[in-house]
Amino acid sequence: MNDERLAAMRERLESALAPEFLDIIDDSHKHVGHAGARDGRGHFTVRIRAKALAGQAMLAQHRAIYAALGTMMETDIHALAIKVLGPEA
Repeated sequence: MNDERLAAMRERLESALAPEFLDIIDDSHKHVGHAGARDGRGHFTVRIRAKALAGQAMLAQHRAIYAALGTMMETDIHALAIKVLGPEA
């Protein structure tokens, strides 16, 4: 199930933000027994570098990512850690 979620998350983020780098980590196994895990939603970390996010304040970056993930934030994702990476040196 989480492989399908990861694929859907990747597809949505790539479509909306065209990242140069994208890594999505399923951290759900670390939260077994947590209230958010009981309803089947997962815990994930997104590491992303995208020109679409460059120069934006952190809040704007996070809003763009939440918007790209859309309804998944309500149906599939309980917790999302976001790490927006700066440009490569």
